[in-house]
Amino acid sequence: MVVTQLNLEFCFRGKKLRGFSCELTRSPHGVLPESFFTIMCQVVVPILLSGLCMMAAGLVMNTVQHWPVFVEVKDLLTLVPPLVGLKGNLEMTLASRLSTAANTGQIDDPQEQHRVISSNLALIQVQATVVGLLAAVAALLLGVVSREEVDVAKVELLCASSVLTAFLAAFALGVLMICIVIGARKLGVNPDNIATPIAASLGDLITLSILALVSSFFYRHKDNRYLTPLVCLGFAALTPVWVLIAKQSPPIVKILKFGWFPIILAMVISSFGGLILSKTVSKQQYKGMAVFTPIICGVGGNLVAIQTSRISTYLHMWSAPGVLPLQMKKFWPNPCSTFCTSEINSMSARVLLLLVVPGHLIFFYIIYLVQGQSVINSQTFVVLYLLAGLIQVTILLYLAEVMVRLTWHQAMDPDNHCIPYLTGLGDLLGTSLLALCFFTDWLLKSKAELGDISELASGPP
Repeated sequence: MVVTQLNLEFCFRGKKLRGFSCELTRSPHGVLPESFFTIMCQVVVPILLSGLCMMAAGLVMNTVQHWPVFVEVKDLLTLVPPLVGLKGNLEMTLASRLSTAANTGQIDDPQEQHRVISSNLALIQVQATVVGLLAAVAALLLGVVSREEVDVAKVELLCASSVLTAFLAAFALGVLMICIVIGARKLGVNPDNIATPIAASLGDLITLSILALVSSFFYRHKDNRYLTPLVCLGFAALTPVWVLIAKQSPPIVKILKFGWFPIILAMVISSFGGLILSKTVSKQQYKGMAVFTPIICGVGGNLVAIQTSRISTYLHMWSAPGVLPLQMKKFWPNPCSTFCTSEINSMSARVLLLLVVPGHLIFFYIIYLVQGQSVINSQTFVVLYLLAGLIQVTILLYLAEVMVRLTWHQAMDPDNHCIPYLTGLGDLLGTSLLALCFFTDWLLKSKAELGDISELASGPP
């Protein structure tokens, strides 16, 4: 499909037309062209800002892990990745849906805009309440498997903290996403490039902060036996109200009926990342795990969400659900075609991949300046960390291409079905690879120290 854009410029003197200019822009790829430089400029600032917020989230987590509530209720650490992952399951999915609606002109009409906004906000409140409760249940089950003990008071605290955190974070970030998408639309900036990273950037910091404050509040009032059950029941009672508001929009009704599986499965995947975090964060050889986990997980989630949102918008604009464009007919494309062709989606994948190493280096250096010697800073670890980040993002970008094609071929909306899976996988991959980096660095250091000791022992007396 060839798209042509016509730009007309008229020159008036008084009320008389004195001249005009005409510019035609043709694109054989089905979209109006975005240059490598344009994509880079629109993406790099939100990514850097998101990285700074994720660093702040990492520092927050490094501090709150020593708070009494986190020390006594160990399952709260298991709860961190799935709750923080709500930004991928809910807010980033919302940002992607709204970006697609903005780019296709669905929210240009004020009445339609109000309906879309209210139904989407109500939807994420329903999802946040349900997923928050399920995340707490998953954390408890993983804790029971590893420790075989259950404390009813801790169960109630965990459930209430999870539900209230999910609700407050979803509402705050949902309102922010709506403002950003509408503002970007008015400024002529592609919301696909900026909405999802900003959602992720503030999502980590806001969610972690709310979880720490809410859980500490419930911990201080643990003698009040009715507080935490009433919180859970109160939010459960509000769910039918949100459902009624969400039913204003037929597409949202479809998500309410059939959109739960990706969100719940993504939450389960993130919970395994949380289990890895809770098992490693207190061990000496993994010192710094709490600081770097939000960064490596967040960067991967941000970049893959941008790419997924862009591909989804491309398909919504120039194809029909169930029908893939000619150049996207293969379900499992050659990795070279994902990163090395002149197609617009391949170009954006290259831009995002090029941001990984410099982005992580900047974030690593700032953390070292803030934390000083308490952060591991060996050259071996830095190389391993950068390699882990590259592996994580490369895998995620390729899977994004595959999953969006498969989802679109099944006539499902990639905005709702792909981003939760990919951000959940990003959390699991990021946490696993980061733990492997710490373990490998510790192993190499141990071998080097043993070698030095053996040399001293075998030396002359």
